[in-house]
Amino acid sequence: MIKKVLFGICFLTTGIIAFAQDHMPNRVNTYSDEAPTYGFTKENMFVGGSLALGYNGWDFNAGISPEIGWTLTQWFDAGILLNLNYSSERADPDFFYNNNIRQRSFNYGIGAFGRIYPVNFLFFQFEPEYNWVAYSAKDMSTGETGSLTTHAASFLLGIGYGQRLIGRTNFYIAVMFDALSNQYSPYRDYNGTALPVIKTGFDIYLHPKYGR
Repeated sequence: MIKKVLFGICFLTTGIIAFAQDHMPNRVNTYSDEAPTYGFTKENMFVGGSLALGYNGWDFNAGISPEIGWTLTQWFDAGILLNLNYSSERADPDFFYNNNIRQRSFNYGIGAFGRIYPVNFLFFQFEPEYNWVAYSAKDMSTGETGSLTTHAASFLLGIGYGQRLIGRTNFYIAVMFDALSNQYSPYRDYNGTALPVIKTGFDIYLHPKYGR
């Protein structure tokens, strides 16, 4: 699990930083006597999302979470998101990692998020979600197969780091855990243990402006 998390962080951080450097213009300072305004306005609206990718020799997962949000105050962003995730665990014939069972899952869902910034580069995130999950498994020793389609609520809580320029762009990395204990949550492994949720993402404001 640790190898999977570290691999995902390194891969996504490298790719998104490169993207940000290619697309962020040189910052220009402007001055205005008008105080900045916040709320559900087009000037404060951003779109983007996060990616996830991990592999440790036994487990593989990949996912994407597009999002749309608003900067409601200097210290608070909020919005809605979608989830698409795939994960798999290969069978272990030596019964060391699992009981020689190949397992796969796919989930999609909807949710909302809020980010509280006590300082501009650090934030706390809360993320209620509802996901629909399809599980499948095959016992490679007997050939028996099984499947399950279900749904589950999750409530992610965590902390993150960001390079946030209000009105321009936002790059972030967040680590979260599911605070609920639903056994069918996509953020728990097949034994029910809560897994760290690593999200690395990039947002772009639809009506960019300087000086904020």
